[in-house]
Amino acid sequence: MERLPGDPARPDVSLRRTLVVLRHGRTAWNDAGRAQGHADIELDELGHAQASAAATELALLAPTRIWCSDLSRARQTAAPLAGATGLVPEVVPALREYDVGKRTGMTFDEFAAAFPDEYAAWLAGDESLTVPGAETTSDVRARIVPAMRACLDALGAGETGIVVTHGAALRVGVAGLLAWPDEIDETLAGMDNCGWLRLREHTRFGHLQLASYNQCAAT
Repeated sequence: MERLPGDPARPDVSLRRTLVVLRHGRTAWNDAGRAQGHADIELDELGHAQASAAATELALLAPTRIWCSDLSRARQTAAPLAGATGLVPEVVPALREYDVGKRTGMTFDEFAAAFPDEYAAWLAGDESLTVPGAETTSDVRARIVPAMRACLDALGAGETGIVVTHGAALRVGVAGLLAWPDEIDETLAGMDNCGWLRLREHTRFGHLQLASYNQCAAT
């Protein structure tokens, strides 16, 4: 169809970049409801199955780069994806989960019993009182948003990259990349183990859009 004089050129959707953010597969601590933080917990049997199923689907997106946290559960989730694509995952420590300090390994009930004041502050979203050694959301935002932005910036026109990271930290990173107000990341439901989301560039304005959320492969 002939374009009339003065008509703007149609944006080329094939040139937009896409960043897929994948949460790691299940661990025994996930199953037990224990806070993992920086503890280096490996995937359980179901977690490995979830990672394999996700890799089969995500390989169809023809990614050109894969990045992952340095913790075992993220690296093990990235391994089947590497096998399906032939890509070597690039390890980025800044993609780690929140450090939960002395709360590491605790269930919510154990957290409430051991640190009642800190637990009450956590429920209220008050980060002025945290358990010893724990990162605040501001701490996590300061490291994960630049790391995820660097992943996006490393992609060429039309390319797709995959970031393998952790449930709580990814909400903070995604909200930061979308330039949402600080509080709004809590409005995102928690991602399932091996769930993923897609961020893609707007074809006209260049900013990112949340194109899908918590997609999961059948296991």
